Amino acid sequence: MGSVYIPPVRLAILEADTPAAGIKAKYGSYGGVFTHLFERACASLDPPQALAAQLSLSFHDVVNHADAAYPDPETVDAVLISGSKHSAYENDDWIVRLVRYTRRCLEGGRVRVVGVCFGHQIVGRALGAEVGRNVRGWELSVTETELTDEGKKIFGVEKLAIHQMHRDVVFSLPPGAASLASTAVCPVQAMYVARRLITVQGHPEFTEDMVREILEMRRYGGILGPDIFDDGMRRVADKHDGVAVARAFLRFLHE
Repeated sequence: MGSVYIPPVRLAILEADTPAAGIKAKYGSYGGVFTHLFERACASLDPPQALAAQLSLSFHDVVNHADAAYPDPETVDAVLISGSKHSAYENDDWIVRLVRYTRRCLEGGRVRVVGVCFGHQIVGRALGAEVGRNVRGWELSVTETELTDEGKKIFGVEKLAIHQMHRDVVFSLPPGAASLASTAVCPVQAMYVARRLITVQGHPEFTEDMVREILEMRRYGGILGPDIFDDGMRRVADKHDGVAVARAFLRFLHE
């Protein structure tokens, strides 16, 4: 008797920013960056899987083409909201529209939602949590988080190191969401509701080269001071668990 065919999950990546020049030259858009992440995650499975067997990806620029960007929720199984240099608590038209679309997906009960950094904050806002600027400042580069018991189970590791690039935060867990991870600077590092949502404040998709470019761009653009820049550069090559996070995303999408 043959095995049962399970179609790939239709995952729409909602691109909330344009990558820095070097990243764009190599990957095109943040959709390409996440494709690279999920390819590595699929290759690390036991047994290894082709990306196409797990996911059917589509990319949607929700900043510059918001009127036509959003997929009909009936045509996708899940959405992933990317990171962004923008702030999720602002009320620009495209941000308000993204919050509204995210809330529609969550309330509909079928389309699952993955949030990364800015996307994590958009999910928090859509669920009624306060989002804003963190008085404790930036988290940058590879940062170790403390996992809850649920977080250890979801991510499959005892401690989670992940690239960070933020000073905005979700201040408190939305009702019904489980905490997966925390740091002293940002207590709400990851959220989870079974078969509904999973989010991380960090950037599993980032690599050392990507973060070096962003740190240098923000240092010489006057956004980062010399001390915080140097601190980030000291940790930029540290081992991180981005692929483990992506495997957790895959498990979530196939729950």
